[in-house]
Amino acid sequence: MKFSTKEDIEAPIDAVFAMLCDFEGFERSAMRRGAEVQRVDTLRKPSVGMMWDAAFALRGKQRQVRIEMIKFDHPSEMELLSTSTGLSGTMRLELMALARNRTRVLVDFGLVPHNLSARLLVQSLKLAKSSLTKRYKLRVAEYAKSLEDRYTSGTAPQKP
Repeated sequence: MKFSTKEDIEAPIDAVFAMLCDFEGFERSAMRRGAEVQRVDTLRKPSVGMMWDAAFALRGKQRQVRIEMIKFDHPSEMELLSTSTGLSGTMRLELMALARNRTRVLVDFGLVPHNLSARLLVQSLKLAKSSLTKRYKLRVAEYAKSLEDRYTSGTAPQKP
């Protein structure tokens, strides 16, 4: 099951990529929402091999996920692989400079089930795909707008 969308951001590609590399900010955001997140690699700067273990409650069950950076091509692309019991997912972010101060971000997210219970979960998601796609596109658009606001306010990180 795949979701895909694109958004244009009024900011240079390097600034957008730097904001997308604010992994500590993502960790704090997940923890504020009740997840437990722990970085498990020893890398000093963003690159392939970065890993996190996360635990959170979803549909009444505690879930464990390992997230790994499998592609990191500054400033144009990064890909994350998440694996849990029976299910894996990939999130790919691709950036294209449209102009000096305008960047297009393509966000692809895919889920692949590996056992029967995960297949049932993905099948139920497929039944609601149109509403989930709308929510996905709305969330990506909101996040893109927040990146644009961070850039214009000067609160964006400068380098990944």
